[in-house]
Amino acid sequence: MTTLLVTGGAGFIGSNLVRMVAATGQYRLVVLDALTYAGNLQNLEGVIDGHRVIFVHGSITDAELLSKLFADHTIDAVLHLAAESHVDRSIASAAPFVETNVTGTLRLLEAARAASVRRFVHVSTDEVYGTLGPEDPAFTEETPLQPNSPYSASKAASDLLVRAFVHTYGMDCVTTRCSNNYGPYQFPEKLIPLMTLNALEGKPLPVYGDGRQVRDWLHVEDHCRGIMLSLERGRAGEVYNFGGFGERFNIDIVRGILEATGADASLIRHVTDRPGHDRRYAIDPRKATSELGWHPVHSVEKGLADTIAWYKENAAWCENVRSGAYLDYYAKHYGTSL
Repeated sequence: MTTLLVTGGAGFIGSNLVRMVAATGQYRLVVLDALTYAGNLQNLEGVIDGHRVIFVHGSITDAELLSKLFADHTIDAVLHLAAESHVDRSIASAAPFVETNVTGTLRLLEAARAASVRRFVHVSTDEVYGTLGPEDPAFTEETPLQPNSPYSASKAASDLLVRAFVHTYGMDCVTTRCSNNYGPYQFPEKLIPLMTLNALEGKPLPVYGDGRQVRDWLHVEDHCRGIMLSLERGRAGEVYNFGGFGERFNIDIVRGILEATGADASLIRHVTDRPGHDRRYAIDPRKATSELGWHPVHSVEKGLADTIAWYKENAAWCENVRSGAYLDYYAKHYGTSL
C-alpha cells in the first residue's frame, strides 16, 4: 500500500485532507505536525489508529527527525501542507514564517530527495500572485509572483525552492495554489469562523476597512480533492490553481453570516485596515479542470450554510479551541505535554 506523508496534517486543511483520504482506505498515512497553536489533534479524533493513520509530533525544520521518519516509514509521496499561514501574525513577526515556510520546506525537500520519494506535492496559496484590480483577469499559473505580505513572500520563496529542486535535481514535484478556504475545523482567527462564532455569541464582528476586499472562496473539501488529483494525475513540475468561482466582498460574507445566525447587523465594527491589505484575489482554475478533471462542487451559499451549521453543532470543539483546552489533548493521549 502506498504511504503518504502529510505535513501539517492536524491543521485546518490538513485534517480535512487526512479525514478524506483515510475514509477511502486507499493509502497509508503518516501525519507530521508540530502542533503549534493552529495544530489540533482533536481535528483527527477517531482517525489516528496507529496502523493506517500514524501521528508523528515534530517540525519540518528538524532535519534529523525527517531523515528518520522517511527511513522508518518508507514514504512514497509527500503532501506538504505545513505552514505558518496567518497574514496578521506575519506582519507582527515575519521570522517564524521564514523559518517554517522557507527553511522547513527546504529541509523537507532535501529529506524527500534523499529518500527518493515518488512525488512531492507542495500546497501553496494564491496570495503569492499579489493583488488584482477590480477589472483585472483572474490569476493563472502564468501570473508573475508579486507577494505583498511577509506570509505570502515566505510562501513564494518556498514555491521557488520547489521549482529549483525540479529543475536542478529532477525531483517529481507538483505545486498547487488555492484561493481562500473555508469549512469545518478552521481555527477561529480566520474570517468565516471568527465572524460565525462572534455572531453566535453576540460579540462584535471586526471588519477591516470598508470590507470591500474581494476573495474567491473555496470549500476545503473541493481543495482537498484538488490536492489528491494533483498527486494522482498532475504532471511533474507543473503548477495547478484551485478556485471556487466564489468571488465575494468580505462584507457580504459577514452579512451572510449575520443573516444565517440571526444576529443583528449592529454587531459589525469597521476597524483600521491591515497594512498592505491586498484588495482582490481571483483564481482561473481552467488548467486544473482540463488536465486533472477537477471542478468545485460546493457553491459559496451552500458551503457557507453547511459551515455555519458545523460550528453550531460542534460547540465543544469551538469552546476547546477558544479556551485553549485543545492544547492539553496531546498530553492526555500521548503522556507528555507540548
